[in-house]
Order: sequence, then structure tokens, then C-alpha cells
Amino acid sequence: MSSRYDAIVVGSGPNGLAAAIVLAQAGRSVLVVEAQSTIGGGARTSALTLPGFAHDVCSAIHPLAVATSFLPSLPLAQHGLRWIHSPVLVAHPLDDGPPALLHRSIDETGATLGPDAGAYAALMRPLAEQWESIAEDAIAPLHLPRHPFALARFGLTALRSASGMVQARFVGARARALLAGISAHAAVPLDQAATASFSLVLAAAGHHAGWPIPMGGSQRIADALASHLRSLGGEIVTDRPVRTLDDLPPSRTVLLDVTPRQALTIAGERFSPRYRAALGRFRYGPGVCKVDWALSRPVPWRDADVARAGTVHLGGTLDEMRIAERAPWRGEHAERPFVLLAQPSLFDSTRAPAGAHTLWGYCHVPSGSTVDMTARIEAQIERFAPGFRDCVLARHVVPASESHHHNANLVGGDISGGANTLRQLFFRPVIRRVPYATSAPGVYLCSASTPPGGAVHGLCGLYAARAALARGA
Repeated sequence: MSSRYDAIVVGSGPNGLAAAIVLAQAGRSVLVVEAQSTIGGGARTSALTLPGFAHDVCSAIHPLAVATSFLPSLPLAQHGLRWIHSPVLVAHPLDDGPPALLHRSIDETGATLGPDAGAYAALMRPLAEQWESIAEDAIAPLHLPRHPFALARFGLTALRSASGMVQARFVGARARALLAGISAHAAVPLDQAATASFSLVLAAAGHHAGWPIPMGGSQRIADALASHLRSLGGEIVTDRPVRTLDDLPPSRTVLLDVTPRQALTIAGERFSPRYRAALGRFRYGPGVCKVDWALSRPVPWRDADVARAGTVHLGGTLDEMRIAERAPWRGEHAERPFVLLAQPSLFDSTRAPAGAHTLWGYCHVPSGSTVDMTARIEAQIERFAPGFRDCVLARHVVPASESHHHNANLVGGDISGGANTLRQLFFRPVIRRVPYATSAPGVYLCSASTPPGGAVHGLCGLYAARAALARGA
């Protein structure tokens, strides 16, 4: 690693690889340096339980990967990436009656929401129809909007709390639970401002492009990005931890696919005192306790429609989810946590041996929690799928306190790159005109700790690379 490069990217998650691709497309010589033995960051797949079972280490379902503009603009299919779409995007079972189901079709979704079918269509149809305009402005760093009227209509509802929005618009438990459950992806109490934005964005993205599963696992996303980068002349090295910038070969530009805590360690001595202090105030969110299961058969859902969904939300009613999602912010572990599940092997036979299946899931816990939530998570599954435990061949559990071992960006188990508070939705990691540029010349941040935040979409890397190119990288 003695050559000189135009740019070096530290971290090979989707954002780091996206930044490297944009720089390579601009004719820059690029090196990506990864601490782990495999690339991918939050997009890795591994045999965590038993031989032949492929489990996603972090991310599993990827609505924003296909509903935003950057990744679809790349020839990733030529590099082995295939998307699978489950018949139902999200299932949210309740104790009484059929589940609420998110379909690609707004009308089919409404048909599962009883008296709220019309209200749901009135809310979601304008968003889905104007998705590309809204996404261009809303899922981006702050800027003068290109579609101000569409953004204003979206913002009037998006800035509300999830609980306030669903209570004002819907009368039935199913519609309230479905959208509140989608908002719970934010890992923020559902009574906080702007939590409605998560359900609006993710549901509209689903109606626009689905909630797809990468065939073979999330590793295929990283592998396709890496293959495309190499086709552009970029280089990648693994097993190379970066402790300080001095560990890197000479380059004009460095982009860090890391959170503020790691950035302070790697480059803090080059930052101004004011910028160091601002990064030190960056707030991380709750962690997750994650469980992967190897199963002898599919989950025995009480309602067969749940087996048609790639994603399942287990949290019961709005009131139950409000209690569950408030607990981690109080330093508590919910007795009945909101559980997010993915069941990819129902639709992707490459994930498990014939007849067997994988299941992926987590719940939110206080940052850095050492508590194993398996029993509480499985109790929620058994609530809607009696006999589930009889299907379990093996489990792999990662408490929040151990998440950083496979990805240093998961500080305290936070999978979003930072708390999704109202302030940090708009200003992350600090209040700065160009949020990707640090106070050190030629050093940029490109992780999920920058706009537009978490999820696999590559946009943080895209915007960071553009900022670097605009400043002479």
C-alpha cells in the first residue's frame, strides 16, 4: 500500500463503496480499505448457525436500495445482483382477526385495513404517484427543493409523530398498527415529532418499487458494488484496520465510512477544536438485540397470509408499540418488545438446505445492552405462530454490546448510524453547510451518520463523493 491514490475510502459498507464508485466514475484512482476480512459493512451474509444456512449479519430487506435513484443507476445485475420480491411486503398480525398487509398495490393494502381503506388510499396514493419528486428532495441533504409543492405536502404530515398521525387519520386498529410498525424502524419513541416520516417514506417506497430481498443474501449487494468498482479501476484491500490517517498511503482525499466516534479516533487530531466538540455531541440511538434462527420448517404462522411476507412486524396494537419503543430510551427492556423479522428463505431457496429455512430478527434495547432478549422475542413469535420453538434447529444471538465486533459503526448496537431524532434527521453529524466535509482539508465523512442516514441506498456515499469532487478531489 505504498502507491499514491487520488482518494482513499475507509470502510467498505454500501456507502463507502458508493463513494468509491462515484470517484472512480470521475476518473480518480481509488483505494477502499476495510478492517474486516470480508467487505460489506452492514451488507454481509454468513453461516452464523449451521452449515448451509446463509444469514444476513445486519441488513436483510432493502426498500430504499431500489426506490432511490443511485443503486438502480449502476449495472449491478451485470455483477451478479438479483432482487426477489415477496408477494406481500409487510405483514403485521394482531391477536384478533386477519393481519394488516402492505402490498405493492395501494388498493390491495387497503383491503386488509377494514374501515380505513379509503383513508389509507387518500394518504398514500399522492405520495406513491409523486414518489420520485418527493424522494429527490426528502431523501437528501438539506437544499433548495426542486419540487417545493410536493415536498410541502409531504412535510405537513411527515413532521408529525407517528402515533398522532395514525390516530388522526385512521379509526381501526389495523391501519394504525401497520403504519406505526413501519415507523418503529426509526428506533425512536412513536410519540416524537417526525416519526411519521418513516412510515410515509417506507410505505410509499414499497408501493413504488417494493421491499426486495437480494438473492443469496445482502452480501451480494456489497459484492456487486465491489465488482463494479474494480471494473472502473478501483482497488479494495481487506484485513487492514485504520487507527489513524497516518496508516494510509498518500492521497489528496480521504472519505471515512465511519461514525463520529471512529472519525474522532482516526482523524481527530486534524480536526479543529470546535469540530471535534461538535462531533463529540453526536447522539447515538438505542441498540438492537439480534437473533438468527436455523429452522427445520417454515414458521407456523396462525394466519397463512403472514407466510407471504418478506418482512413481519410483531408488536400488536399501536398502544403496545408505543410502550415497547419508549422503553429503550428510558434504559429499559420491553417485556413485549416490537420485533422486526425477515423470512427470506421462503422466497430464496439459496438460503438454506432443502426443506429448511432461515429467520432473521431483532428488537430495540438500550444502547450497549448486554441483555439476551431471545426469550422475549420468541414469546412474541409464539404469540402469532404457536409451536415456533419446535422448529428451531439452532440460534445465533448478538446482544447490542457485541454488535461492534463485526461492524465498528454499530456503536452500542445502533444500526442507524446515529439517533433519528428531529435534529439529527436534518443535521447529521453536525450543523454544517456541507455535512460531509470535516474541518480537516481533504477529509470527508460518508457513512450513515451523514444525510440521508441509515438503510442500504448508497446515497451518503454519493453525496459525500460529489462534495469532495466539488472541492477539487
